[in-house]
Amino acid sequence: MDDDNPTARWERRAGPPLAVASLLFLASYAVRVLDEGLPGPVLDLCLAVLYGCWALFIVDYAVRWRLSGEGPGFVRRHWLDSLVVVLPLLRPVRIVRVYDAMQDRRAAEPRLSLQGRVMLYASMASTLLGVSAALAVYHYEHHAPDASIRTFGDALWWAASTLATVGYGDVVPVTLMGRLVAVVLMGCGLALLGAVAGSFSSYLMRRFARSGDDVGPLGG
Repeated sequence: MDDDNPTARWERRAGPPLAVASLLFLASYAVRVLDEGLPGPVLDLCLAVLYGCWALFIVDYAVRWRLSGEGPGFVRRHWLDSLVVVLPLLRPVRIVRVYDAMQDRRAAEPRLSLQGRVMLYASMASTLLGVSAALAVYHYEHHAPDASIRTFGDALWWAASTLATVGYGDVVPVTLMGRLVAVVLMGCGLALLGAVAGSFSSYLMRRFARSGDDVGPLGG
């Protein structure tokens, strides 16, 4: 994408404030989910922060849609952004994109290799996505009849095993919303695991190829 086009300029300017809004959204949601015994005004304030941040996400999406000039095709081509507007708990994952843009501004400084950046970004995305999914599942599950996810610790364990595509089955969501979160998390877990595995394999192949060139055809 051209760094001088209107969309790129908007993303550079709006990126850091939206990253802060993403963290505020996640923190406010966590407070409401994990401490239901807080005074009413505190819970109301958290709810106001949630809706305020969500409104900012919708405005950002609308502005980028308008600047892109793609019309309805924007929704299909930017399907992840469209999903984030509907499921704002995924929004913190976009912090990785903001981090990448900040690194681009520091082009004079050395950067990690492509493989290192992929593994770093995948780790950051996995952590944010896992915490978000654990909060959502705990929210919908811990009061449900016959639920096996009763504590936030259970939810974190479930999120970690699901992201790792292990799926022990000792704790599983039983509600419709909990299972929908599980489907999204499983899809993201497969994508992130594939990205890390592919980057690590590429790194090893480059190292082995370089070692082979250093040794030479006769091993001398």
